[in-house]
Amino acid sequence: MLHAVRTAFSDVLGSFLFRTPPVLQYAALCHRDTPKGREVLMITSSHGRWILPKGWPIDGLSAGETAAQEAWEEAGVKAAAVSEALGTFETIKRFNDGQEVPCETTVFAVEVADIKDDFPEAQKRERRWLPQQEAARTVEEDGLREIIASF
Repeated sequence: MLHAVRTAFSDVLGSFLFRTPPVLQYAALCHRDTPKGREVLMITSSHGRWILPKGWPIDGLSAGETAAQEAWEEAGVKAAAVSEALGTFETIKRFNDGQEVPCETTVFAVEVADIKDDFPEAQKRERRWLPQQEAARTVEEDGLREIIASF
């Protein structure tokens, strides 16, 4: 019995000590209010899934500034940075070479006042405005779904 307890404890401790910490990303929940209600701007990932604009931390920029920069690069949204986060969710980042990395993404609300058709990733992305609850249903990550739905 004591051996079983030690083995179980060792397994738990080992997985805790050697677990890869999540890498950070910052996302922009780009939104606008319409007469029919709030809409969220969704974009396609490189794998064709509907996601929010997001990316890795950028040297010299705050988390909110990074989210605003990603909104520009990936969706053509011109917006001011926001300092207060809506929430954080965890996911697995899958790279084209098959590598997977745990990722923690912090989401910032970005109110869209201006959107351009000519932006850095215009040829790589499809954009679509969706009603808030429909946008929540299109994402795969439970944590992101909850953030969008409760925004």
